Amino acid sequence: MGGASACIPLCLLLAAAQLARPQTPERPVFTCGGVLTGESGFIGSEGFPGMYPPNSKCTWKITVPEGKVVVLNFRFIDLESDNLCRYDFVDVYNGHANGQRIGRFCGTFRPGSLVASGNKMMVQMISDANTAGSGFMATFSAAAPDGKGDRYCGGRLEKPSGSFKTPNWPDRDYPIGVTCVWHIVAPKNQLIELKFEKFDVERDNYCRYDYVAVFNGGEANDAKRIGKFCGDSPPVPIVSERNELLIQFLSDLSLTADGFIGHYKFRPKKIPTTTAMPVTTTFPVTPGLKPTVALCQQKCRRMGTLESNYCSSNFVLAGTVITTVTRGGSLHATVSIISIYREGNLAIQQAGKNMSVKLTVVCRQCPLLRRGLNYIIMGQVGEDGRGKIMPNSFVKMFKNKNQKPMNALKNKQC
Repeated sequence: MGGASACIPLCLLLAAAQLARPQTPERPVFTCGGVLTGESGFIGSEGFPGMYPPNSKCTWKITVPEGKVVVLNFRFIDLESDNLCRYDFVDVYNGHANGQRIGRFCGTFRPGSLVASGNKMMVQMISDANTAGSGFMATFSAAAPDGKGDRYCGGRLEKPSGSFKTPNWPDRDYPIGVTCVWHIVAPKNQLIELKFEKFDVERDNYCRYDYVAVFNGGEANDAKRIGKFCGDSPPVPIVSERNELLIQFLSDLSLTADGFIGHYKFRPKKIPTTTAMPVTTTFPVTPGLKPTVALCQQKCRRMGTLESNYCSSNFVLAGTVITTVTRGGSLHATVSIISIYREGNLAIQQAGKNMSVKLTVVCRQCPLLRRGLNYIIMGQVGEDGRGKIMPNSFVKMFKNKNQKPMNALKNKQC
């Protein structure tokens, strides 16, 4: 009540001033979705700057003149905050239908300029039953597809080889508040090899501020994320699962760094069987194991350290869990490889530089593997070539800081 009574004289004064001054064009009225065309314009959540409504799904389709690309800049964003943006969020897409998702945003973090690969862009806001903010307001504009400047970056890459780099590279640090998305598309029967030559992105143990994220496929989907990188150590070389990769670079509004330059090239999906395979040490295989009561009642904790488990393990890898199925008390998982440090007799799908493996967690919840997360996994190999993970196997979350010690172990003589 105190706030309302305090407002009365101020509100009356503002109302009187509004009546007294010459009439000016009204500010935009934001509705739920719409079709917008032209060189530039505004979009905003329904009712902005008031609270956005619950249980809504609003879609805006933006078209700028042919021969130009759409550039979207968020001026304000205030949506329910969640680390994975699961509840209230704004999605931005290339094109108007079945397009590649450029990014998903929530909370109060304002991303940098978002650039479409063509003259069409779609923005979609979804809210659940509970709302928690004023929504968003953004401007869109048309730009030349070869536009320069310290905020123009990203695009669709379809040539057999090429490079991508942060704005300002190599002359000076990348700017604050930038979002870049590169979508690399190879022919259907080819894969994409990715390598970072130089790399310097603001360091943080969890890469919360500035980072590079690489995804299998054509959209920023956490379930398909290969890795999230920051700091001054280049990520290990990456090979796509199929013919598409998405690279997302984001900088916040504080510290910056030198940035990076990366290169990609296409390669055949399967390497001929005559190709010489890397020489690997042969390990004895582990007979099939079943989840007995005695085995699965053991205390679920990993034993030892990275170093002490390395040589005693048949295989050592870093990877992303992409599928999980429970059968007969065990968890069967498919893991997309980020890097393989020790291969042993592990059956790796596709010849040559292979991309995924099948693992069995003998006791389904020990250790616990969650789909979409990255892990360092050490274990034994069964007669079927699958990795076997026991209750005392060494499994831990894979983070950027683990790369250096893991690369050092790779050169260790066992």
